[in-house]
Amino acid sequence: MSDPRAMQLPGPTLPIDPILPELTSRLAEAGRAVLEAPPGAGKTTRVPLALDAAGDSPGRIVLLEPRRLAARAAAARLAEAFGDKVGGIVGLRMRGETRVSDRTRIEVVTEGILTRMIQSDPELTGIGTLVFDEFHERSLHADLGLALALEVRAALRPDLRLLVMSATLDAAPVAELLDGAPRLTAEGRSYPVEIAWAETPRPPGAPVEAEVAELVRRALEETGGDVLAFLPGAAEIGRVATRLGDLGPGVEVYPLYGALPFAAQRAAVAPAPPEQRKVVLATAIAETSLTIEGVRAVVDGGLARRAVVDPATAMTRLVTQPVTRAEADQRAGRAGRVAPGRCYRTWTRAQHGSLAAYPPPEIATADLAPLALEMAAWGAGNLPFLTPPPEGALAEARALLTDLGALDASHRITTHGRALVGLPLHPRLAHMLAVAGPGAAPLAALLSDRDPLSGAGVDAGLRLKALAGARVPARTDRAALDRLRAEARRLARLAPETAPRPDLTPGQMAALAYPDRIAQRRPGTEPRYLMSGGRGVILPEADALAGQPWLVVLDAGDGGREARVRLALPLTLSELREVAADRIREETTCHWSKREGRVVAEVQERLGALVLASRPWRDAPAEAVAAALCDGIRQIGLPLSPAADRFRRRVALARAADPSLPDLSDEALMETLNDWLPPWLDGVRDAAGLRALDLLPALRGLLSWEQMQRLDALVPARFTTPLGREVPIDYEDETPSIAVRLQEMFGTTRHPTVAGQPLKVTLLSPAGRPLQITTDLPGFWATSYTDVRKDMRGRYPKHPWPEDPTAAPPTLRAKPRG
Repeated sequence: MSDPRAMQLPGPTLPIDPILPELTSRLAEAGRAVLEAPPGAGKTTRVPLALDAAGDSPGRIVLLEPRRLAARAAAARLAEAFGDKVGGIVGLRMRGETRVSDRTRIEVVTEGILTRMIQSDPELTGIGTLVFDEFHERSLHADLGLALALEVRAALRPDLRLLVMSATLDAAPVAELLDGAPRLTAEGRSYPVEIAWAETPRPPGAPVEAEVAELVRRALEETGGDVLAFLPGAAEIGRVATRLGDLGPGVEVYPLYGALPFAAQRAAVAPAPPEQRKVVLATAIAETSLTIEGVRAVVDGGLARRAVVDPATAMTRLVTQPVTRAEADQRAGRAGRVAPGRCYRTWTRAQHGSLAAYPPPEIATADLAPLALEMAAWGAGNLPFLTPPPEGALAEARALLTDLGALDASHRITTHGRALVGLPLHPRLAHMLAVAGPGAAPLAALLSDRDPLSGAGVDAGLRLKALAGARVPARTDRAALDRLRAEARRLARLAPETAPRPDLTPGQMAALAYPDRIAQRRPGTEPRYLMSGGRGVILPEADALAGQPWLVVLDAGDGGREARVRLALPLTLSELREVAADRIREETTCHWSKREGRVVAEVQERLGALVLASRPWRDAPAEAVAAALCDGIRQIGLPLSPAADRFRRRVALARAADPSLPDLSDEALMETLNDWLPPWLDGVRDAAGLRALDLLPALRGLLSWEQMQRLDALVPARFTTPLGREVPIDYEDETPSIAVRLQEMFGTTRHPTVAGQPLKVTLLSPAGRPLQITTDLPGFWATSYTDVRKDMRGRYPKHPWPEDPTAAPPTLRAKPRG
């Protein structure tokens, strides 16, 4: 094996160089390796050169970069090292741009391109080494590409070499995934970076632009060289640039984000002219995959923008979150590349400890429909992922792909699905383009990028007119509009010329891509909509589309229970029926309407959660009506008459002595409602009928004859007085009670009981007024009766008031005359 240093690699010596001999040797021996090297060590350019110089790769060296800008920059630097231009010894391949030749030995590609290369040629003919650069960013494409490459190496190409390079990543799991691959660590070349912390915490959600602009001015005063400021997105970059204004002679401000034209990106990355200073306002694009020469100070806004699936809408949206400690370290390190530097942070030292250690891998938070389609195209139910995709998100992705016709019921790819794999779009948009043809290209381009008419209302039709050349508002992002037009032309060339439905309206095209986001206006004055997928959204009341009965929601978010629509297209019911005819189902439904207070039985035309039309279901079976009535009772409560309630209380009291008796509590009855109530619902259809229902027979029917006998023995419904008269026992209170005339209880020497506990006895006067309430009748006779007797003898002289009530016979009669 040759020593790369002996080969005199072109360009200046970099910190990575001392480890290159061992790296090329270990990679040749094991066929796989993991390299940890900090930002600025030179791994992106020196490693491919060393692998090429070693001359033993079994084919081309393919370097994977996470971003287009990084890929272009890496290809340019590698080509320059050979004194060549991109497209010669060093090639470049990315979406919409391919520059390779027969002389190409090193090919720089963006991560998504590798997936296409493997799917179209699983043996990777002519490729000897795959180098995954900046793997710590854990993009979905990188994880998928590595998983596919491992499968290729195991099954088809045991000679294929795999090298994973990372700046900040726990390398042990990666090495384990690569079957115990050798791990190598390179030292970086960095200078001390002083951290300047904020003195007070910024309130959560507070804008960061003013603080960043102030810190940029401070950095220009306190340090030399260029200033690199990190912000979450293009909008914040624009606002900070406006706040900075003219910084005076010799200082220029450059934005840097992914959607910028390449010339503007290159200007931001290029070294500043002599006697000039640069302020670069960048997104996370500048964290690790790009080197900006001359930076001596970093201003970190402390925020990062990540794509996550919103569970409220099932839509992917960008959320702004605090940076992780790993990201903050990478950003700070940019200030110490060429000399000691300083990093100004917009958060306090105390807040730093509460930051997450690493950002989540994209596979854990992203829309997995593209991944699920690629897995199906590969023919694998599972792949060797470093982080397995969440089962729930993967199941939802497969359900969507089945709805689009890309997968069959067994999750196998269909012919239509294979056509979608070949289109460089999300499967939703690829489906739309495949069905609607070139006419859908402008809409596909629009939905693949930033909104060029931000703030111009919800109607996506305005954007389509702008793409077609209509006059646009003054605040239009014209560069974005030009980019979208170019992308639309490219997609139109990729679309099938003989598409099955080339005559669709924009709303119909959108319905093809978003079958779960067809929205129907709800009743009421507010523009609230229900989507076919079952989720609710709301439109701004003043928006021009607020009166539309049907929409296709293209983007929504920033809402609570109902997300707010950001972008949509109108649709008519006839257009919907035409484009979704194969998905409209006729269903019978029998349900309880809380609003109407009755059973509603209908035959409905449904599209998912939406009801397109309905008619009465006149012959709804009795069991369906009964089930709906049971749902009604669950909403309005059990209609218990006093007699039915007393029966329940008797059973509850008896169960303490005999647990075999059934549980007739509200909870138990509601839980088993559909089992015991339907036979008693004949002729009932509404709330009035339910409230008039006598449930006593139904409740008694829940007890067998033997159980009824035990109930009557343990907790009788009536008490038999000494005269043989039956008095109802009241079970409404916790203690069962009766009310009887005092004279009727003469001769009683033991207090009556029910289920082992004393009855509460209300003793009444001859006029039926309460005289005494007792649970100890013998005690009453012995004590309080004397006072009652004295008082009552004068008031009711015709009735007996014996001195010894325990020896007197019970009676309801007055004394005999005379």
